[in-house]
Amino acid sequence: MHNTLDYYNLNADKFVASTLQVDFEETQKKFIEKLDKGAFILDFGCGSGRDTKYFLDNGYKVDAVDGSKEMCRRASEYTGISVKNMMFTELNVKEKYDGIWACSSILHLTKDELENVMNKMTTALKPNGIIYASFKYGNFSGERNGRYFTDMTEETFKELIKKTDGAALEEQWITSDVRVGRGEEKWLNVLVRRG
Repeated sequence: MHNTLDYYNLNADKFVASTLQVDFEETQKKFIEKLDKGAFILDFGCGSGRDTKYFLDNGYKVDAVDGSKEMCRRASEYTGISVKNMMFTELNVKEKYDGIWACSSILHLTKDELENVMNKMTTALKPNGIIYASFKYGNFSGERNGRYFTDMTEETFKELIKKTDGAALEEQWITSDVRVGRGEEKWLNVLVRRG
C-alpha cells in the first residue's frame, strides 16, 4: 500500500488534472437516486474531491477521506470541507452513513484487506444503506504502474460479497473508462445494500 500512497502523494497534481473534470454524472446520479435527499455520504478514497463536491452541490452531507495527504490537501481546497487523512482499514464507525461512495479507491487493497474493509463499510452503514464501488475489470492482482490493484469480475465480486456479513449485491454493470484516451479500459461497477 505504501507504494500506492507514494504514487498519489508524488503525482497528486497530475492525478487531479486527469480526473477532476471527468463527467461522471451518470454514475453519481444512479447512486444518489438510491438515497433520500440530504442523506449522509462517506466519500471513501475521495481523490481529487470531484464526487464530494458533486454530492455537496446536490444537497447531501458528506464526510470525505483519503489515504494520501497530498490528495486530502487538494480535495479540501476544491470542496471547501476538511478532508480527513485516513487509511481504509481505519474505518471504525457503526451505522453512521446512508451511503458509501468508493469510486476507484478500494481497488488498491489486497483481496484479504478487501474482505476486512467491506465488512467495516457494511458496519458503517445505517440499515438499508448503500455502497457504490468500482474496480478495473479482470482477474489481475498486483502492482501496475506503481500502484497495487485488485481487479474484479462479476464472479469474483459475488464471492467477495458472500464473505461480507449483512451485505447483498443489488446491481453490477460494466462501463468504459471515462477519461480521455482510456475508453478501451473496462470497469466493474457495483451497488451493495446493507440488510
